[in-house]
Amino acid sequence: MSKRKVLISGGAGFIGSHLCDYYIQRECKVWCIDNLCTGSTENIQHLLNLHNFKFIQQDIVSFNIDTFQEKFDMVFHLASPASPPDYFRLPVETLKTNSLGTEKMLEITRRCGAKFLFSSTSEVYGDPLISPQSETYWGNVNPVGPRSVYDEGKRYGESLVMAYHRKYNTDTRIIRIFNTYGERMRIEDGRVIPNFISQILTGKPLTVYGDGKQTRSFCYIEDIIRGIVSMIDTTYHLPVNLGSTYEFTVIQLTEIIQKITGVKATIDFLPPLEDDPKQRRPDISKAKELLNWEPSISLEDGLKRTFLFFRSRIGIGKGEK
Repeated sequence: MSKRKVLISGGAGFIGSHLCDYYIQRECKVWCIDNLCTGSTENIQHLLNLHNFKFIQQDIVSFNIDTFQEKFDMVFHLASPASPPDYFRLPVETLKTNSLGTEKMLEITRRCGAKFLFSSTSEVYGDPLISPQSETYWGNVNPVGPRSVYDEGKRYGESLVMAYHRKYNTDTRIIRIFNTYGERMRIEDGRVIPNFISQILTGKPLTVYGDGKQTRSFCYIEDIIRGIVSMIDTTYHLPVNLGSTYEFTVIQLTEIIQKITGVKATIDFLPPLEDDPKQRRPDISKAKELLNWEPSISLEDGLKRTFLFFRSRIGIGKGEK
């Protein structure tokens, strides 16, 4: 493994930076491409002076791959805004990253004869009509709603990956990541766990959209990284779900966060978000079978670690448990 060369788009982001760490720790040569629209150099600051790490601040959509002649063993395409506030703010950019950006990463892969992994999402299932969601479920997606820039962008990306596999025999993989949380999420990320923790730390009410009965299943970043690196070493080309099978309502999540932080908070109920899924839980039978993978870190343990990270960044609330 020490001689392997790895390319990671979105490598300065939440999940991407942890993946960079994984391969650097195994003495691989890691190239990270990120335009920092949602990523941050803070996530990779500890890597920047290492001889086996290379950071390119560049938008993968406009990246000139004709002048980029590096050869890689593994290519991971993780670049994309991933939280609703980000892809609402960057709708065209999100679509381009998952279409044109995916094509460029696939072309680099094809030129190198490398292994390729596309990071897709549970959002391809839309607002599902079945639960749990297995990889064979085609989804219930509004193709013209505000969330479609991400949902349909990822669905197109998956289709393009499979087209390259079928036409060019490109060695591809697709993972569908369900709700993931942990260190290096941005305080202003906009997803429910960073929202709640930052609100707890700043003494604000917890904002719940709708009645709070919508469900989510939350997987800690360490478990997701284990799944990603297991997937790249398979020869399976169809999508595989990665996520936790333990389902919680948003109201239950507010109770757990208040318990682990020792802070009592009021709850502000806001109007429901358009096309917000009512249920979200993966069927991970395929990951268990192919990868011998399932999450090992409980929600409470993961939230405790995430809370400590956020507390150190916000710089207040240090007297809390």
